[in-house]
Amino acid sequence: MKRLAALLLAAALMACSPQGEKLSFKATDITGAEFGKPFTLTGQDGKPHGLADYRGKAVVLFFGYTHCPDVCPTTMLEYQQVMKKLGANADRVQVLFITVDPERDTPQVLAGYVPFFDKRFMGLTGAPPLVQTVANQYKVVAQKQATAAGSYSVDHSAGSYLFDREGQLRVYVPYGTPAADIVHDLQQLLR
Repeated sequence: MKRLAALLLAAALMACSPQGEKLSFKATDITGAEFGKPFTLTGQDGKPHGLADYRGKAVVLFFGYTHCPDVCPTTMLEYQQVMKKLGANADRVQVLFITVDPERDTPQVLAGYVPFFDKRFMGLTGAPPLVQTVANQYKVVAQKQATAAGSYSVDHSAGSYLFDREGQLRVYVPYGTPAADIVHDLQQLLR
């Protein structure tokens, strides 16, 4: 009888734990989505980095490029604000910026751009076919557009993804989502 009571108590405690309760997100809950695979790319430090390296942390994944005139710096500034609002919990969050312009965004270029927003942020790049594969896995569209000056810009998807501490894809954050909503969702993932 004591054994049965102990099992029932353990089950009740598990049901009350964060793993047993439904999390409520402000952005789009995509828990269970069947896209987005693990990957390894080269970091701004020249070393390989993958999602598995950040187990135990909530991860923000954003695709952009350093020459972007508007969406990318705006989004990075937004995540800078999110980190400030998270306070001490910011150390439990990893922001990953994957370039959609690997021809120009070398590790050295990323090292001069990404940490400007927050020293904890990591920029990732790789050979163009590998970066394209990762972008495709996350349903990110990126297309070069020639400019009048003879260079190019890159039109690309502008949302971000949030992963829980176990590395599971959980939330899609559309461009322009208020920082307070992102903070809320990250706090849910850190519970």
